[in-house]
Amino acid sequence: MALRRKRVKLQNLRKFNNQIVLLNRLLMRYNIEGFVDLLSKPLRLVYLNFIAGMARGFGIAIGLSLISALFLSILARLASLNLPLISNFIARIVRLVNDELTPPRY
Repeated sequence: MALRRKRVKLQNLRKFNNQIVLLNRLLMRYNIEGFVDLLSKPLRLVYLNFIAGMARGFGIAIGLSLISALFLSILARLASLNLPLISNFIARIVRLVNDELTPPRY
């Protein structure tokens, strides 16, 4: 009876040890230590988020500029082809933009 209890305890200890090893591997894989370190230093967290926001904003500005330039160059080439439908559409857009840019007359 005592030997059986010891075996059961030993098996339970092995299962527990395996669970601890698995938990340790998961924590190491997901870098939980880095998160805890970051949360313990709130100024560093604010600084890193600020830098990340600046990088995102810069990337959005550059990307929007490139895509807008590409779109405008395609429109300019289409306008130079003098296609009736497309030219009328682009001319209408240009007129609308010019109307919005001119100051109102009283």
